[in-house]
Amino acid sequence: MRSSRIALLVAVASLPLVLWAALPVLSTGSPRSRAAALGSKIDQKREQIEAKKSRERVLSSTVARYSKRIGSLQGDITVLQRKQIAIQGDLDAKRAELARIQEDLRQERIRLARLRARLAEARIALAGRLVELYKSDKPDVVTVVLESDGFADLLERTEFMQRVSDQDARIIDRVRIARADATRTAERLDVLEARQTKVAAAIEARRDAVSRVRGQLVDRRDAYAAVRSDKATALVSTRETRKHLEGDLAALEAANAKVQSQIAAAQNGTAPGAAGPIRPGAGGLVWPVNGPIVSPFGMRWGRLHAGVDIAVPAGTPIRAAQSGKVILMGWTGGYGNYTCIGHGNGLSTCYAHQSSYATSNGASVSRGQVIGSVGCTGHCFGDHLHFETRVGGAPVNPAGYL
Repeated sequence: MRSSRIALLVAVASLPLVLWAALPVLSTGSPRSRAAALGSKIDQKREQIEAKKSRERVLSSTVARYSKRIGSLQGDITVLQRKQIAIQGDLDAKRAELARIQEDLRQERIRLARLRARLAEARIALAGRLVELYKSDKPDVVTVVLESDGFADLLERTEFMQRVSDQDARIIDRVRIARADATRTAERLDVLEARQTKVAAAIEARRDAVSRVRGQLVDRRDAYAAVRSDKATALVSTRETRKHLEGDLAALEAANAKVQSQIAAAQNGTAPGAAGPIRPGAGGLVWPVNGPIVSPFGMRWGRLHAGVDIAVPAGTPIRAAQSGKVILMGWTGGYGNYTCIGHGNGLSTCYAHQSSYATSNGASVSRGQVIGSVGCTGHCFGDHLHFETRVGGAPVNPAGYL
């Protein structure tokens, strides 16, 4: 019973201490609470960015798929266009042939008209001859011989009879030939007209069929193009939104880095801009600055983040992670002021976004020696140190060396 009362008194006495320790975390204005809020917002932004990236991948795949379909349709349309051109050429040739057939028809019609006129004349001549023969009884040979005056007259009468017979035969032949010619010409006209109609109908059917199929393909291509345009517009909008989100994320990470650097300075008991004690890493290197890692090594925003970002205030001295020789120092693109130290066996460490240098190119530096100051030069959104480890020039995760 006595021990229970003692425990209760200890708990009551320690309660103010517990509340005092938790006060910075509970206070909305404290660095820890701001860091927690920023961390939550950063996580939300990253989730939004990943969602936009996923939608970008889907839209990109959709646009590529429709582009492939459009390309296939365009190929089919091109083939049909060539076929249509060939058919049009065939149609033009057939039309030229039809023109020749029509000219032949015209000539045959003229010839048929002439034959019909000749046939009419022959029929009139034949009818007239038949009437004459009917009216004048044709004498026989005996009558001609008996009534002739001498041998000369007989010859004349015989020749006359022969001419009459020949004339009758010619008239009959003319009628027969004219009728046969008229029949053949009419049959030929029928063949030519049927051929003309058949050829024209076949060619026009082929042309219309190809034109119809081509029209359907063009409609499908246009529909695909419209869908692709909509998807491409959505892709552009999604990409722009993702870029804005990435900008917001960078700003949040910069603000978080600043808060983290304030927390780290408070925990280490060092003033902003002070170097602080040398902090050995488990992997053989010393930490170049004392602060939290706010952006790890790995793929980010579709590219490799080749190092780690350590949050410390501007002006914080940067220490060499290991002894070596300065092999690169100067402005380097998005890295801004950039220093690389070679340590032998292919290992090198690099320090980016420095506000100033504290060594020189080609100089030998010792482990923990100050080589520059933290800043925000190059492409960055807040003061921090971008620290890299490279083996054979290729970036590797610094976590295995710190």
